[in-house]
Amino acid sequence: MTKKKQTKVAAKKADGVVKVALLGFGTVGSSVAKVLAESKFPGIALTHVYNRGVERKRSSAAAKFVPSTAVWTENIDDVLKSNVDVVIELMGGINPVEGWLKKAIASGKHVVTANKQLIAYRGVSLQKLAAQHGVQLVYGAAVAGGVPVIPGIRQGLGGDKVVRLSGIVNGTCNYILSRMEAGAEYATVLKDAQGLGYAEANPSADVDGFDARAKLCILSRIALHAELNPDEVATQTISNVEAVDFVYAKELNCTIRQVSRAQVEGAVVHARVAPMLVPLSSPMAWSHGTQNMVVTSGKFGGDVVFSGHGAGGEPTAVAVVSDLLAVSQGAKAVELPVRKRQVTGEFLAPHYLRFVVDDKPGIVSSIAGALAKVGANIDSLLQRPGYPKHKLPFVVTTEPCLTGTIERAMKSIGKLDCMLEKPLTLQILAAEDKAE
Repeated sequence: MTKKKQTKVAAKKADGVVKVALLGFGTVGSSVAKVLAESKFPGIALTHVYNRGVERKRSSAAAKFVPSTAVWTENIDDVLKSNVDVVIELMGGINPVEGWLKKAIASGKHVVTANKQLIAYRGVSLQKLAAQHGVQLVYGAAVAGGVPVIPGIRQGLGGDKVVRLSGIVNGTCNYILSRMEAGAEYATVLKDAQGLGYAEANPSADVDGFDARAKLCILSRIALHAELNPDEVATQTISNVEAVDFVYAKELNCTIRQVSRAQVEGAVVHARVAPMLVPLSSPMAWSHGTQNMVVTSGKFGGDVVFSGHGAGGEPTAVAVVSDLLAVSQGAKAVELPVRKRQVTGEFLAPHYLRFVVDDKPGIVSSIAGALAKVGANIDSLLQRPGYPKHKLPFVVTTEPCLTGTIERAMKSIGKLDCMLEKPLTLQILAAEDKAE
């Protein structure tokens, strides 16, 4: 922050007012207004609210938390050309929000945002712009909602050398998979999640891993000091996981969660978002419902676990308001050098392979042969009784091998005449991925 900007903010605080504008008055935006109204933080004034169709928002029950003196508008220039000190952006997406925030920063306004896609794709450039103009860009709510994982890593672990992180950062997927663990079917739980507002009508961003991928890239930048291109990070949908997979996972003393993981090896970062088998002894197996959890592994400090509710308006609003308070009081985040890194989805790990077949002699030998051809070894074979022979699900687990190696084998195995469904491949988190 430049000296001029420091003086300007301090003068306004001395006058008792840091003026705040809200962009977006949805679930999180209205919760931010509620937190500000009920907590009555000294020196903070909500002066502007921007939203499309603003009259509808202005007449909503949540509007009672907005001061009567605040300006409601659907013209973004009413905010950008105003004298507000802090813009809180809760609209989501990249366009047109990126352009708005650039203008806000250029005019000397601090920015607080929960926009994970914007920060994942444009965070580095926006951070540089903010530094040039002597203002702050903070985004503690962009990952894990109300769990202070971003400030915790940035401030609390800045002195460590984090080499690996893994976590559950999408509450919707965690809700779906933990319900399936209890015996429900995917389609039923997805419908329930949509009814509860956890999942969108088009749930692809959540269930196919794109939401978690953006969050993983943000965490990698902060924890691993690695700038990743989100489009290069491998993702795998949870929609192919079935109830039977939880039955077999339990036999392996595991459950299934959507896991986001990244690990530094030299100049390369191994990164992937996918459903994975998680040992029941891992903290990630204990996370249910919409809870989020992130486990970092540091060279000096060892494993650290962050856990809490990652979804919902009020938990996320807590993170937003906490960022606002930090900015209003001139607190600065620890900033360490970040380097662009090559990304690969390859991990050396045991794998879970589930097949559904029309049972006949020679199937196991064909699968074993295909795995042996690429240098993968079978560790175990699981076949539960009670399933019909003409549609038999069974599981093979492998010894640790590269993801790409397994994928090559599965291409040929999937072409076998006996296969009734596309085989499912999941990584199994190994002992070193557990926080003891």
